[in-house]
Amino acid sequence: MTDHVGPSTVDDTGAARRSPAVDGGPAAPAVGVVIATHDRPVQVREAIASVLGQRYRGTVRVVVVFDRAEPDPDLAGDRVTVLGNDRTAGLAGARNTGIAALSTMDVPLVAFCDDDDVWLPDKLAAQVGALAAHPGAEFATCGIEVEYDGAVRPRLAGTDVVDLADLARSRMSMLHASTFLIRADALAADRLGLVAEDAPGSQNEDYDLLLRAARRRPIVHVDRPLTRVRWGGSFFTHQYRTKIDSLHWMLDRHPELSACRPGAARLYGQLACWHAAAGERRAAVRYAGRSLRRNPREPRAAIALAAAARLVRVESVLSTLHRRGRGI
Repeated sequence: MTDHVGPSTVDDTGAARRSPAVDGGPAAPAVGVVIATHDRPVQVREAIASVLGQRYRGTVRVVVVFDRAEPDPDLAGDRVTVLGNDRTAGLAGARNTGIAALSTMDVPLVAFCDDDDVWLPDKLAAQVGALAAHPGAEFATCGIEVEYDGAVRPRLAGTDVVDLADLARSRMSMLHASTFLIRADALAADRLGLVAEDAPGSQNEDYDLLLRAARRRPIVHVDRPLTRVRWGGSFFTHQYRTKIDSLHWMLDRHPELSACRPGAARLYGQLACWHAAAGERRAAVRYAGRSLRRNPREPRAAIALAAAARLVRVESVLSTLHRRGRGI
């Protein structure tokens, strides 16, 4: 793929097309974007086009990191660097490989975009503006629109600032990794640090990063759907043991999750659901009980108990929730 000369966006087929030029004005800070990819040759081109097509006054540089796959040199261009993951195999290591490459490019802001997601054209401008309005902030997110089974639904947070207590109560799935925009200097080891490469299967590494960021400073949120997240093509959909291990990893790493009754109920309810989906009925009932003791109205516990009784399948419930732009 060749680099774009001017702003562009992505049409319904994923092809790049020209957008109106950005009005003149002061230069905005350069942004480096990490796109980790594995076996999605078509989608990654759409992701790159959406990033390079931002209506944004500053320079945008992209690092595409191939994880457990041979890098495609045809993607490289003036603003696109293509690398292989030279750290821990998986999404977390790939993102950190990209962050390390960007550290040599003098970009004050770092962002992520998954290889099957796309940015809407005004995402960067809105988020950089929000960070500029909060000089002490280190981390910005935005709302999303979820695309699943032919339908697109917005997911908004209803707030413009997210703190640690908010994230302990809820994962807030609209704060998706493809919305992350972070001050590069905050990623230093003595500050926020890099993406956690010890996260089982590189799952929940994004939630972990959000919690660590919010523990330092509140997260600035642009409550508009500026990233389209495509559900249904995850490589980890049925890897229930990895899902279970990653939730235990989160509970061990973040004591505030266990200390928050609704947050703990949510996590135990998720554990119950994944145990039920894996056919581990006793474990499902046990974690459903833990969930209900913390919040008798936790819906995930009810789903898990119904699945353990073989009245429903977790996969069927999950598909129904995805059609509404939600998950377990």
